[in-house]
Amino acid sequence: MSRLSSLPADLHAALVSRRMLKVIAGLTNVDPVAVERISRAAAGGGADLIDVACEPELVRLAARVSGLPICASAVDPELFPAAVAAGATIVEIGNFDAFYPLGRLFGAEEVLSLTLQTRQLLPEVVLSVTVPHILPLDQQEHLAIDLVAAGADLIQTEGGTSARPFSAGALGLIEKAAPTLAAAHAISRALQSVDAPLPVLCASGLSTITVPMAIAAGASGVGVGSAVNRLDDELAMVAVVRSLREALVSPVAHAEGRSGRRS
Repeated sequence: MSRLSSLPADLHAALVSRRMLKVIAGLTNVDPVAVERISRAAAGGGADLIDVACEPELVRLAARVSGLPICASAVDPELFPAAVAAGATIVEIGNFDAFYPLGRLFGAEEVLSLTLQTRQLLPEVVLSVTVPHILPLDQQEHLAIDLVAAGADLIQTEGGTSARPFSAGALGLIEKAAPTLAAAHAISRALQSVDAPLPVLCASGLSTITVPMAIAAGASGVGVGSAVNRLDDELAMVAVVRSLREALVSPVAHAEGRSGRRS
């Protein structure tokens, strides 16, 4: 039985049907008040998973408030066991968006090393790994295949922080999502060459306009952060999460979900 089969039934079903919605509190967000607000909004809007910084207290808080499975994110594998003991269902390396403005870059060798370290520490826990968007697309593809061999269970894309949209409105939202959409397309195609293709999560820079495009590009789910966590009003957060949920079952996403892609 694969590790993904050990996920809670609703979360696993969302991945299989390619409509999984993850709300990201932020890898560097350690404010319990903010995490609690985001967690309530995620549950209220119909999200499947909440992604929080890898701190046991935050994992317990988000799980208690939301009743949803929790993904704990970090770039230090040594932090993961305590988060799992606190109740995290998934651990994730990345994403790396918060580090780029600080000049901290993650290359393929480092991400692969972090993956191997994490798998040694937690051989049975579902592991998601972000592919750095600073790599050219062909290198992202190669890294994703190497990550499968290293024991990753989910591959996540990124790219929203590097995008420089020039237009307003819907066109600007599409321009912002272009890097992560391109990565989702390239990586999902590349993973078809491995024996057991892994689900791809498309994250960073997405909106209600672009989450159906992520599914059409080959993703099995999406991760959305700033569209939700930058808001101060909890009701507005719930409304955004609900609109994202609805966008994932739009005609485009629904048609792709019937196409029978493996998860």
